[in-house]
Amino acid sequence: MPDEKDDIQVEKPEEDPKKKKGNKKLLIIIIAASLVLGAGGFAGYKLLAGKGGGDDTGQKEQKAGKTSIVALDPFVLNLSEHGRYLKVTIQFEISEITLEEVVKEKVPQLRDTIITLVSSKSLTSISSPEGKFQLKDEILFRTNQIMGMEKDAFKNLYFTEFVMQ
Repeated sequence: MPDEKDDIQVEKPEEDPKKKKGNKKLLIIIIAASLVLGAGGFAGYKLLAGKGGGDDTGQKEQKAGKTSIVALDPFVLNLSEHGRYLKVTIQFEISEITLEEVVKEKVPQLRDTIITLVSSKSLTSISSPEGKFQLKDEILFRTNQIMGMEKDAFKNLYFTEFVMQ
């Protein structure tokens, strides 16, 4: 008889885990469904709220539409150190679209200024992030001087390729 009690006790725990597994699955399904619905609701709210006819969004779109990007051909330059080279591709962000034609007319002067400035730099001075930021500032300053306008023609510049050897 003691053997029979052991069998019965063994059978009961086997049934309980099955019920617990079913409850765990149901709980996981409910949590997953609520997360999906919550994320969908949040995404829908953001999309619909962004399409509202507020004055701020219209002004941001107008300001963003006024700038333009002008790409210059890649530069391959000798640096001031013997045997060191730099290949750089620069793109200028123009403050107004109307200046795009004027900039294209002055590309030879812009390229000359950039070549003169960058070729006077050493590898160590432009290899660090701070050196690149300083180089950007110097190029922006000099190119805005070439444009000769009351306000800066170039808003920013981007190095889209920067390879040193």
